[in-house]
Amino acid sequence: MSRDSVGIAVAQFAPAASREANLADIDEATRTAAARGARVIVFPEYSSYFVDPFDDSLAANAEHLDGPFVRHLTALAAELDVVVVAGLLEKADDGKRVRNAVVAVSADGIRSVYRKLHLYDAFGQRESDWVEPGEISPPQTFELDGLRFGLMTCYDLRFPEVARTLADAGVDVALIPAEWVRGPLKEHHWRTLLQARAIENTFFVAAADHPPPLGVGHSMVIDPQGVVLAQVGTATDVAVAHVDPDVIVRVRRVNPALELRRYRVTPR
Repeated sequence: MSRDSVGIAVAQFAPAASREANLADIDEATRTAAARGARVIVFPEYSSYFVDPFDDSLAANAEHLDGPFVRHLTALAAELDVVVVAGLLEKADDGKRVRNAVVAVSADGIRSVYRKLHLYDAFGQRESDWVEPGEISPPQTFELDGLRFGLMTCYDLRFPEVARTLADAGVDVALIPAEWVRGPLKEHHWRTLLQARAIENTFFVAAADHPPPLGVGHSMVIDPQGVVLAQVGTATDVAVAHVDPDVIVRVRRVNPALELRRYRVTPR
C-alpha cells in the first residue's frame, strides 16, 4: 500500500422509512469504516428515507440541504475526520415531488451536491412520478488527500456519458450511491456496468447499493482496469479499499484511451 493511498469505503445497508433508524445505521457503518482507515465513506441512494413502493411519504420526509439529516452527517464527519457521501431525499420546489440528491459532507459542511439526472423509468418502474430530474450542470466534484472525487447515482450508470463527463473534469474516483433494483440479470448488469465505467475512463469506481431483497447488494470498489478491490456480498456490511493515485498514472500510460478518443460529450 502506497503512503499516498486513500481509504475508500462502501457501506451497504437497507434504508428504511425512519430517519432515526437510518442515521443509527450510518453512524455505526461510518465508525467501522473509519476504524479500518477509510477517509471517504459511500452510502446508498435514498439513505435518508426509503419506502417501497413509493408513496406520498417521500415528499413528507424530504429535507432541505440544511436539514437535520445533513447536519447529523456533518457532525459525524467532523468527529471522525472523514467525508460521508449519502443519498438524500431533498425537497423540490413544487412540494409534490422530491429531488434524488447525493451529498458529500465533511467537517466544513457540504462539499458537493449531485441531483440524479436519469430517473428510473424502466423495468416497469416510474421514478419520475415521484422525483424531479436534476438539471444538467457541471460535474459535481470534491478533493481530498490529493484525489478528485465525482458523484453520480444508480440509473446514471447505464449512461456512459455521465461517467465520461466526470473523467473530463479530472475525476480520479467516481462515487455511485444506488438502489439497484433486483430482477433477472440485474446483478450481472450492475457488476458489468461498474467495471465498464472504470475501464473505459481509467479511474476508480466506488458504488454502494441496498442489500436484498430490494437491491442486489454487491457494493464494491473497482480499480482503473476493472479489478474489484473490495466488495460486500448481500449482507449489511462495510468494505474498504486503499486507493493509490499512482495506479491511474500507470494505467493511463499503457492505455491512453482518454487521450486517443475522437468524440466529446454534449448535452441533449
